[in-house]
Amino acid sequence: MNFKTKLIPGLFIKRYKRFFADIKIGSKIITAHCPNTGSMIGLLKKNNKVWLTKSNDPNRKLKFTLEIIEDKKSKVGVNTHSTNKIVLSALKINFLKEFKNFLDIKSEVKFNKNTRFDFLLESKKTKTFIEVKNVTLSRNYGLAEFPDAPTERGSKHIIELINAKRKGYKSYILFVVQRNDCKYFKIASDIDAKYSKLIREAVKKKINILCYDCKFSSKGINLNKPLKILI
Repeated sequence: MNFKTKLIPGLFIKRYKRFFADIKIGSKIITAHCPNTGSMIGLLKKNNKVWLTKSNDPNRKLKFTLEIIEDKKSKVGVNTHSTNKIVLSALKINFLKEFKNFLDIKSEVKFNKNTRFDFLLESKKTKTFIEVKNVTLSRNYGLAEFPDAPTERGSKHIIELINAKRKGYKSYILFVVQRNDCKYFKIASDIDAKYSKLIREAVKKKINILCYDCKFSSKGINLNKPLKILI
């Protein structure tokens, strides 16, 4: 996934009202959109290096968007809207060995009246749902964790993926770790015990769990390599 505009460096000052972040660029402090509803544990430290994009849309009140925060000298992608774009870019070039040879890729596909999944992949013989989750949390060196806050929406998706499996679909949860300093991934059961229990149930019901980290460049963010999953 490539950024539409050049990244702008700055220093993090504070986040407030969930979607606002004050950033210092040079001698000025601007307010940027923070496109992440999670707690962002460990990332919101004053004077952390950050990178922003600037929109040319004249109708946008907040011209800047917070894209990346540096944590312990590692870049962390915090824009949750980028996650599906990262995955879609990988799917289009057959980067993910688990999803090769599909004839059609559809985004934001309705499963029932209450649920949409991020992707539906279709081949002549199979239909596969993929639900994507963005991961930024790392409380221990080398270990990525999800979620960073209780997620009812995430729990609902697991239940519906199990239902989709019963109806003949292949079902995947793809955790995208928007950082490159981790080797392992696990569910943060102390943050959301319900989600942790449902993941274990999903594994028993043959729901496929994948986790990839990301690599960063000045142009964009792309999937990199699979992490070992500890469940």
